[in-house]
Amino acid sequence: MMIRAAKPADAPAIGALWLQLAEYHRGLDDRMPVPAADGAQRYASRIASSLADTHTRVYVAEVDGQPVGYVMGVIVDLLPEMFVEERAGFLADIFVLPSYRQQGTGRALVQALRGWFRARGITHFEWYVASANTAGIAFWQAVGGAEVMLRMRAATDHDGG
Repeated sequence: MMIRAAKPADAPAIGALWLQLAEYHRGLDDRMPVPAADGAQRYASRIASSLADTHTRVYVAEVDGQPVGYVMGVIVDLLPEMFVEERAGFLADIFVLPSYRQQGTGRALVQALRGWFRARGITHFEWYVASANTAGIAFWQAVGGAEVMLRMRAATDHDGG
């Protein structure tokens, strides 16, 4: 397995991986967003257009010339303008094909992105993980993640009583 920066030619494969990520999350919790019919193509286009952005980095895990996982991170100000600016990393997406999990692939992708953030003076990064994704939560804890805030949801037709 090799971890490398993504190239424009990787975009369609990354789009296909993203679709599996979206479907995985839907399988965990049907409240997760439904991918659009052309979602994989839209995501591939977004990846291709972001590769030249100096505040975005995409890495792929490659086996035998084929991407088997990817991670996308961006440098952002995580806080609204009424707070002191806080440049940070945001890990937007990560996915590894099931047959390559539990082999260090996800950890290697995170380490590559962590190194990229560090080289740009970023001292921390954040991400979202689905509350129903127990395997994902365990992975994030294993790579040093800790809860900072819990995002919640309520139905508008519930009176709270």
